[in-house]
Amino acid sequence: MNRSDIPEYFEELFSKPVAVFGYGVSGQSVIGLLERLGCRWVCYDEREGEDCSRTFTRNEATKHNLVVYSPGFNPRHNWFRLAHENKCTVMAEMDFAARLWDGPIIAITGTNGKTTICDFLSYALKRAGRNTIAAGNIGFPLSKAVCHTEYDNATAVVEVSSFQAEGLDEFRADALIWTNLSEDHLDRYDSLEDYFSSKWRLVERLRRPNLVVGESVAYWANQFGYKLPEYAQVIKPDSYEGWDMTPESAFHLKRQAYNLLLIRCFWEQENLPAGLLQSAAETFAPREHRLRVVSKISEITFWNDSKATNFDAAIGALENFSEQVVWIGGGKDRGGDIKAFAKQIAPKIRKALLIGETVPKMAEYLEDLGVECLCCVSLQEAVEEALKCAVEGDHVLFSPGFSSQDSFSSYIERGMIFENAVNGIKSTNTTTSKTTQKSH
Repeated sequence: MNRSDIPEYFEELFSKPVAVFGYGVSGQSVIGLLERLGCRWVCYDEREGEDCSRTFTRNEATKHNLVVYSPGFNPRHNWFRLAHENKCTVMAEMDFAARLWDGPIIAITGTNGKTTICDFLSYALKRAGRNTIAAGNIGFPLSKAVCHTEYDNATAVVEVSSFQAEGLDEFRADALIWTNLSEDHLDRYDSLEDYFSSKWRLVERLRRPNLVVGESVAYWANQFGYKLPEYAQVIKPDSYEGWDMTPESAFHLKRQAYNLLLIRCFWEQENLPAGLLQSAAETFAPREHRLRVVSKISEITFWNDSKATNFDAAIGALENFSEQVVWIGGGKDRGGDIKAFAKQIAPKIRKALLIGETVPKMAEYLEDLGVECLCCVSLQEAVEEALKCAVEGDHVLFSPGFSSQDSFSSYIERGMIFENAVNGIKSTNTTTSKTTQKSH
């Protein structure tokens, strides 16, 4: 996209420098797009960025017609009030990009499963011959995709978080897959209903009647008094017979098999060949730190599911094991009923190794339910203790159920530290074993 492609809507808004709130991934993508369009900009961020101003006052607000903000900015932030008082047009990054995007949009939202579905659907559509890009909350903002001319008129499969959805007005998808709904981000939202309603904005703005929702979404819509459109397809785990995926397929695990049912329903409504989707599901490789085997040590299997940053994700991981596991969990509390979470997972856990700020609560609740717990000062210690208490044939599951933000920069760093700890112990054990064999 170039300056000549700018819609008339933006001409007056671009007559002054654009204010960009936030210098993270989204903010930098907006800046890149503005520069490609030949537009002036000023970035504001209280925390970081050499090219950013840390203050936004009434005086600064008068210097702009348009404010584009990153999803990390809470809409209750005082800067929004100042912008609105000075008649600025305020747009979310995704709204801004959608105004400039010229192709179809398939939106993916939900508490869990968004990224895998977004990546896989983009992968499958490419195999079907469509020019497709995965964008949004996956780390590749839609505003960045707009900058790439090779994606002109392409289909954008866009992961939309609740933080992104809550401020949308211009963004309108041609289809929507809403995977599920469970407690999450209750440190930002006043209630589960507020969290639900932030995502409902995507339903209200659909351009075409292609809406696929998980069973939990339909349940909570009914509880909160929202009426799904008549064309909505509600997918239950037993809605129809799924495909028998090989153990090597990412969709062999329970929750992923359900995600594939959601995708399959969308696929059928688009009249795309089912065989192509099934073959794509066999070869697709999901991103790291989603339930997968890291290694085996002394016939004890270690699983990394660091991406499980909420209760439902951890519960979903535990569903894959018929026997009790040694569970490593805990982290930053983002709201929700921790006691109810502990009650739900306790029957699946033989021993819990707990980390992070939620250690006291989780230890209290799990021990009351008869689960032996050990409070660990680090993830490294938790891995070492897991190996000590596990026996041959056991599974050690790292599926925290909480955010990583108390001790780690992200779930990715957390997952890497876990895997490094496991592989480090395996390497030490292997070296020791070899040394012992030589001595004999």
